Amino acid sequence: MSLSPDNWVKQYGDLLYAYTRARVDDTAAAEDIVQETFLSAWKARDGFKGEASEKSWLFTICKHKIIDYYRKQSREATSPLPDHDHTDVFFDNKEHWTRKDQPVNWGIEEAAPINQKEFYAVLEACKNKLQQMQQAVFVMKYLEELDAATICKELGITPSNYWVLIHRAKLQLRACLEKNWINLK
Repeated sequence: MSLSPDNWVKQYGDLLYAYTRARVDDTAAAEDIVQETFLSAWKARDGFKGEASEKSWLFTICKHKIIDYYRKQSREATSPLPDHDHTDVFFDNKEHWTRKDQPVNWGIEEAAPINQKEFYAVLEACKNKLQQMQQAVFVMKYLEELDAATICKELGITPSNYWVLIHRAKLQLRACLEKNWINLK
């Protein structure tokens, strides 16, 4: 299968940017990741076997660039989180919410499309308020759908540090959504 690198930016630039931007809160970093994706694809174009579509191939490269971005961010983190902290008071020994801290029923049924757009805008804003490592773990787990072991390996963190990060992210997202979305209904 022959590639058409001359059309990549026109055909896939906006799609790759939107995909990256949903996963990286820094617009300049998202732009750089897309540029790095095209550069890597250009360098590897002779090795493209056509087993996947050109679009899938580019998105796979982009996904790896996003992981590389978070890996680099984790190395630059100035102070690692402690393996244990007070967040475990919100959860029992089976990783479930305690009765007093469990989320309330938000009472949201099938939302109208406009409400879904509003919700995702608030979710994106809340996600962008997370600390860099929390955001990295959240994105890799819930958007990239990577397992915990892979995330720990990619970011160079311990499993207990991973759980602290994911718990903190969940707590902060929950609080932010309740404040900026649920209570405004």
